[in-house]
Amino acid sequence: MKKFVNDPANFVPEFMAGVLAANPDLLEGNLEFQMIKRKDGPRADKVSVVQGSGSGHEPAHVMAVGPGMLDGACQGPVFAAPPVDACYETIKALATPAGVLVLVNNYQGDRMAWDTAVEIAQAEDIVVDQFIINDDVAVQDSLYTVGRRGVAGNFFVMKCCGAAAEEGQSLAQVKAVAEKVNANVRTMGLALTSCIPPAKGTPIFEIGDDEMEVGVGIHGEPGRERAKIKPADEITEMLFAAVADDLPFTSGDRVALMVNGLGGTPPAELYVLYNKAAALCEARGLTVARNYVGEYCTAIEMAGCSITLLKLDDEIEKYLAAPAQTACRIF
Repeated sequence: MKKFVNDPANFVPEFMAGVLAANPDLLEGNLEFQMIKRKDGPRADKVSVVQGSGSGHEPAHVMAVGPGMLDGACQGPVFAAPPVDACYETIKALATPAGVLVLVNNYQGDRMAWDTAVEIAQAEDIVVDQFIINDDVAVQDSLYTVGRRGVAGNFFVMKCCGAAAEEGQSLAQVKAVAEKVNANVRTMGLALTSCIPPAKGTPIFEIGDDEMEVGVGIHGEPGRERAKIKPADEITEMLFAAVADDLPFTSGDRVALMVNGLGGTPPAELYVLYNKAAALCEARGLTVARNYVGEYCTAIEMAGCSITLLKLDDEIEKYLAAPAQTACRIF
């Protein structure tokens, strides 16, 4: 293992301390609970939108905190859910009379931790609700989920909910935005290599030099199949068809198209994939109104990608276009 790591056990709080040090006017945190929040929040008249999951997916989730996005987030160890007390302390730190909406990616550990934290907070009369994100079309169930996994489409839910909350929408209204975006977004990923969690020190799965994992999860969960590697255009066609056929997307739809890197894919390669994906949209009569190319939800240094399509309407487009400021400038 070759990584810029001191003690692997301190990797997460150390990188979070770096995020805070780089954004002193925007963010503050509580590293005991591996939590980062907006420095100017919470506001009594505004719904707080929070999230939390395992580390290793940066810039999700703590780097997505700031005006127009999340109000706070907490991290677990790499590829492991945050503990209940961290989830609870995050809710408590962002509690407001307008309420807290917790966005939860659909993994068993995340759901169990947030379910318990929400119950504790509600018992203390904190106004809080939660929503489950499940945009991955690759599998119906995985090693870590009940139902479809929450992957890179999570970004669109965060962005739209953050904008709706900033606009002054109620808790019920912000949750309705989450429901709408989640119902209209689909994602599928593919890995060319494995990755190495710092505390483990070895790859989380083995894959041949001439192989790819089709439909891989962001923790390295198995996908639909292990196959021989193909040219970039064929890979794009495979992922795009799985995504576009699932909703399904139809001619005349306006869409947001995302090509997301999983941590170890050079930008030039992502743009090769985007070029083909944009052409496939055009061939289907889909208008790409917004595009996103880069790293939004990663798997440490895994070489791979995911393709996400979001069907747009006027409300979703408005929220995607709303300003946001986070530690990660691509939002």
